[in-house]
Amino acid sequence: MEQSAFLFSTRGSVDLATKIADYYGQELGKSKIVEFSDGEFVPAFEQPIRGARVFLIGSTMQPTDNLMELLLMCDAAKRASAKSITVVIPYFGFARQDRKDAPRVPIGAKLVAKMLMTAGATRVMTMDLHADQIQGFFEIPVDHLFASTIFVEYIKGLGLDDICIASPDMGGAKRANTYAKYLNADIVICHKERKVANQVDSMMLIGEVEGKNVILVDDMIDTAGTLAKAAELIMSKGAKSVRAIATHGVLSGAAYERLENSMLEEIAITDSIPLKNTSVSKIKVLSCAPLFADVMHLVHSNKSISQRFVI
Repeated sequence: MEQSAFLFSTRGSVDLATKIADYYGQELGKSKIVEFSDGEFVPAFEQPIRGARVFLIGSTMQPTDNLMELLLMCDAAKRASAKSITVVIPYFGFARQDRKDAPRVPIGAKLVAKMLMTAGATRVMTMDLHADQIQGFFEIPVDHLFASTIFVEYIKGLGLDDICIASPDMGGAKRANTYAKYLNADIVICHKERKVANQVDSMMLIGEVEGKNVILVDDMIDTAGTLAKAAELIMSKGAKSVRAIATHGVLSGAAYERLENSMLEEIAITDSIPLKNTSVSKIKVLSCAPLFADVMHLVHSNKSISQRFVI
């Protein structure tokens, strides 16, 4: 007899979780949050989950309450005798802290991994980690999904000729090269220099884009400074058009204004993080719910998920 499966959501990801549940074929489980006057909160499941597989869905974008809520729900599921606890984290926050790149700084992604395991997670499902090696921070299985399964169809649907794939920085060169090989397209790289975090000091283009329809590929958009500057540089070099695809729309600070005023014709992101501003006409949201629901079904049935990787 197949064990039961229940899907629950943190408050910050309820819209995406509802879509995932719809594609999965069942309703979200019943849970509640009790809040104290000082802001402390206590999540609770309102139905038995003993002996069941539990999927806890929640992106860990800011504020940190989103991460804390996921950890508390994980601990609650463990203490309620769930047989297995899969944390489904479409956007894995703190992933940029994947190494000690300066004196006296933490490795935040490792700390988050340890907290999730301590809280009771038995499996992690996420998408487009900022750094692939974060999977090694866990001592439990990690299903690392790629938004390329979503974006490849989007790119093909544009019907563009002379496509060129671009990376907005050197760190994304491997990702851009993978897209370029799959789409049989040229590749260019924007080399940037920073003096401080989130602020690009200078940028140069490696490669030719003249007469090309360029698609910038990245894992996330934060302040959009790099993306806007890269688009301006690419158009100044004679490109026909420039678009962008990015898995996670963090979109902080003046990001929305920068994107609206940029040279980009369109920016496609997934709904791993809910949009704070839906009035920016250039932003197109593609849902990752079908991908997660499909893989969750395969995991629950103990089947291989390798068939869900396009590139």
